[in-house]
Amino acid sequence: MGGLSWWHWLIIIAAFILLFGAKRLPDAARSVGRSLRILKSEVGAMHDDEQAKKASVETDVSAAQATPTAQITGQVPLATTPPPPPVINGVPEERRP
Repeated sequence: MGGLSWWHWLIIIAAFILLFGAKRLPDAARSVGRSLRILKSEVGAMHDDEQAKKASVETDVSAAQATPTAQITGQVPLATTPPPPPVINGVPEERRP
């Protein structure tokens, strides 16, 4: 039991020609080709739809977060509150004697 040899394929092709006729085989092959092209385009469209949906979800998530001011203006924002005084041994510097 092995694969099909060349003469097996020859018998199968001859049987197809006898069953379907030489005129109908090119039409059938053309129809199969069209069907495969349609299938390929639909699979590609499904893949594009999935990528677009994924991109829109990422955009929605990023749109919910505020854009940092430094990113918009290109400048580092100024500190609004002064830094806390240094603490040494649990006592703030301004309260030490």
